[in-house]
Amino acid sequence: MRWALVKVCLAVTAMVVVAFAVPLGLVIKEMARDRAFTNAERHAATVGPALSITDDRSKLELAITSTQAWEDRRLAVHIPADVPDGEPIDIGTLRVAPEELAAVQDDHAQGVTMEVDDGWVLVQPTGISTGQIALVEVFIPDDEVSRGVTTAWLVLAGVGVALIVGSVAVADRLGVRMVQPAQRLAGAAHELGEGSLGVRVPEEGPAELRSAATAFNAMADQVVQLLANERELAADLSHRLRTPLTVLRLNAASLGEGPAADQTRAAVEQLEREVDTIIRTAREAKPQTTAVGPGAGCDASEVVRERMEFWSALAEDEGRKVRLAGVERPVRIPVGRPELVAALDALLGNVFRHTAEGTAFSVDVHNGDDAVIILVSDAGPGIADPEAAMARGHSNGRDGSTGLGLDIVRRVAESTGGDVRIGSSVLGGTEVRVWLGLDPRGADAAERRRGHRGGERRRPRVPARSRGAL
Repeated sequence: MRWALVKVCLAVTAMVVVAFAVPLGLVIKEMARDRAFTNAERHAATVGPALSITDDRSKLELAITSTQAWEDRRLAVHIPADVPDGEPIDIGTLRVAPEELAAVQDDHAQGVTMEVDDGWVLVQPTGISTGQIALVEVFIPDDEVSRGVTTAWLVLAGVGVALIVGSVAVADRLGVRMVQPAQRLAGAAHELGEGSLGVRVPEEGPAELRSAATAFNAMADQVVQLLANERELAADLSHRLRTPLTVLRLNAASLGEGPAADQTRAAVEQLEREVDTIIRTAREAKPQTTAVGPGAGCDASEVVRERMEFWSALAEDEGRKVRLAGVERPVRIPVGRPELVAALDALLGNVFRHTAEGTAFSVDVHNGDDAVIILVSDAGPGIADPEAAMARGHSNGRDGSTGLGLDIVRRVAESTGGDVRIGSSVLGGTEVRVWLGLDPRGADAAERRRGHRGGERRRPRVPARSRGAL
């Protein structure tokens, strides 16, 4: 919009300058011409008194040679002969042919302007004492006809250029005042879309942009309020689980002693802790705390080891072989610990729910240069339609599946600029690959998200030692 306003101002000002400068330049040229011919008439008039008094050559020459036009070699006088066989008197150099002089003399015209080499000639008839008509010739060179015209045109051109530059500068400043509020509004919209719910736009600029800023601020406030209501609803719904959990805990306490009873009580305690965490997180979450980077996130190796310890006990009861690789050293990722725990539990829970007892599974962590890959593989029957399985809420209606587990994993991966892919594992079943970017704020994060939606992109090189462990 800024450059459009500048272009419009430039075009309008240029048209106005041309509309006024061209006619004015032509008027200046005509004025210079009229000035030159008026000066010539004035020079011719200075000789008139002498011609009306005497026709003596010596006296006329004395009167004519004393004029400024004679000194500039521009004045000449032609007096016809007073008798048929007499000689005419010519003083100075005549530039007009004798027949043209005779025609002017016969017409008794007021004055005639003729074009000659290097200029113009004014022929002015003047009556003398003998009753004849003398002709005064004044030469007007071309440089005098156009004297001052070039300078005037240059001044006009300079004024026109100055007007155009000034109008462009003013239009640019006006455009900046109009564009800056729009840019602030667009930037705030991007920040709001990235999760900065505290961003607001100052209500400045033209009336339309002020109205848009007011609407944006109202929308942002409404979004914050809706999210707060949603968190309260999640906390309330989670709080309702306390009553059945209490009954379950009391029933588990009466199971007596034994491995199964201990595992049941441990699972109930873990479930109660998770419900408490959900309630506390939902009530204490702040919309503005969405930053990721140094200091945020968790150690993926530590979280994977912890969750595998939990699930290994159940795997041992079901006779499943479990393998864990790539967690020997810390691997920092820009994902919060609760989010990674939820994603891992969703993946491992799917293995236990959708494969038969005794089915082996493995978890591998690969640390690349710009990403971390977590592979969860099993030896089950596999997934017939991986694309449908990745759709949010997809469920086959069996085994109590809600279809939201893989969606939880996908949202965690995409929060870092990564994604989730489903394929075939070396164990013969399903392999879920979770790709976590290490720099979600990088300039290529958006390209990664777009690549997940259909484009191809490069993957970090997986170390050979980890690849061989599959």
